[in-house]
Amino acid sequence: SIPNYEVFAFERNMPKLNTAHPDVKDYLLHVGRYWVEEFGIDGWRLDVASEVDHAFWREFRKEVRAANGTCYIVGECWTDSQPWLLGDQFDAVMNYGLTESFLTCFATGETTVRDFSNAVSRNLNWHSQNVNGVMFNLIGSHDTPRALTRAKGNTDRMKLLFTTLLTFPGSPVIYYGDEIGMTGGQDPANRACMEWDETKQNRELFDHVAQLIALRKQHPVLANAGTYHFQTVDESKQLLVVERRQGEQVYLLVINVSEEAQSLALGGMFEDLLLLDKETVSEAVRIPALSATLLRQL
Repeated sequence: SIPNYEVFAFERNMPKLNTAHPDVKDYLLHVGRYWVEEFGIDGWRLDVASEVDHAFWREFRKEVRAANGTCYIVGECWTDSQPWLLGDQFDAVMNYGLTESFLTCFATGETTVRDFSNAVSRNLNWHSQNVNGVMFNLIGSHDTPRALTRAKGNTDRMKLLFTTLLTFPGSPVIYYGDEIGMTGGQDPANRACMEWDETKQNRELFDHVAQLIALRKQHPVLANAGTYHFQTVDESKQLLVVERRQGEQVYLLVINVSEEAQSLALGGMFEDLLLLDKETVSEAVRIPALSATLLRQL
């Protein structure tokens, strides 16, 4: 039978609330404050946030920020999200548009490095710099197939995803288990329990992710302190060079998405940050197939 009330997503167990009604609004705003004040949560992730009116979210931000001035507010919006990111509602959204750009280039090979650079440039230029600095950037979530499944189990492609994500501006987000090589298709296959048995984990992938996180903390230019610029986009070779720069500090992320090793002339002395022995390279660098090299200019 058809219910005599409005619902969300044709689901009778999820009645659609009238957020313009004073009693409904007061109750929901109380919930927003309660968890911040009583339990000290650091932020709110707002499900299907684009289907709630802007006026309510403006009041929600005021209430939550009054309770905690640094509370992070991120909305789940799958389409153009600029109306929510003007400073009066959300700090960031789940950056799904960018997610697909990462996956189709590095995980599946469906798109080229030129497609990736165009998508990233469009995304970064669409929002203000303060929004880009806190954007919720992800390569997978509870609503998408796992990244390693999209990559057909190819660990090299998974490393590429993590290397590009963790050297990108914003707030990189890792879906639990992706760092140890968990797989799974569309919901619910992507929501398996965390694999805690280390003998069943991909520890090489885990160490790679841990190293990248450490480098991001150690070198703020790789996070939000530096500019992000495409220095080289070679579609024929599927070779991409990203420059991260702050003043005299220069870092190069050299990405080879092809199935063959590539060489790149550098024109200077660079330190390879991903090699444990910190080998110094000069004039040229060799990048194995489906891999990336992270360099710091000396």
